[in-house]
Amino acid sequence: MNDALPPKLQATLKRAERLEWWTIGLIATVIAVMGLAMGSSQVMKTAWIEDCLSLTAPIVFLMAARVERHRPTSRFPNGFARAPGLAFAIAAAALAVLGGVLLVESVMSLAAREHATVGGVVILGREVWLGWVMVAAQLYSIAVPVVLGRLKLPLARELNDKTLFTDAQTQKADWMTGVAGIGGVIGIGLGWWWADALAAGVISLGILHDGVRALRSASAELIDGAPRELDGVDVAADANALHASMSARFPGAEIHLRELGRVIAVQVVGAVPPGATLDPADYWPGDPARSWRLGHVGFVPPRPEGG
Repeated sequence: MNDALPPKLQATLKRAERLEWWTIGLIATVIAVMGLAMGSSQVMKTAWIEDCLSLTAPIVFLMAARVERHRPTSRFPNGFARAPGLAFAIAAAALAVLGGVLLVESVMSLAAREHATVGGVVILGREVWLGWVMVAAQLYSIAVPVVLGRLKLPLARELNDKTLFTDAQTQKADWMTGVAGIGGVIGIGLGWWWADALAAGVISLGILHDGVRALRSASAELIDGAPRELDGVDVAADANALHASMSARFPGAEIHLRELGRVIAVQVVGAVPPGATLDPADYWPGDPARSWRLGHVGFVPPRPEGG
């Protein structure tokens, strides 16, 4: 539950939620601008779809934060600490699926040698090439998510929230999408028929890469794998340190670590718990300020001889 977090982190979570609400509002303006400037360009369509997709992570983050606050019930006696993990899996799956679909569509456009055309539009009584409007829209679509992504990254690291981190990383990297989009539009203006579909393919590859990487980490959490790093599929450094510390403290016992949302749960199999009741934080081997990461320590005593 959120109220199990230290007061400082509860304040951080509140800031993250406010930032995600701002994200939804600002990205909505990006979607509107990109939609108005889209025309018949494949790359603009792909970039617009990516902008729409970028709303998934903020929405599921806010939903998970709300569900996580619920107290345990008879149907969910273990509480809702894994809500952020489910949100992370949903966001990752959405990225991966849509990235694959857009990549196939781009390849088919290249194979069919589709020629995108960009005409003109009248602005303030003067005819302007629509490509310049598209470029301006792309520049706006770069600025908003890049700023939001940079603001979210420190909060995601502090909270150890994979959904927020993936959202931040994806938005921070949106400048590459914008550059590819601008290149595709300029390519159309230069008469390169393949530039539009190729740029769309580059964007979709980036979406697919982000989705697959996030989905691998999310899957590991859902099947009770060892806690993973925020930015990859390797076992988290603090989890490795905790495993080593617990193994030294309870020699001969099996140490099982799994991630429950933001926190780690430890099960010590084949050892008797200490006589004195200890707070989970007493087992944390690293920075005491991060001891909240250890949410639960359980023991499974060894079986009696002949049992």
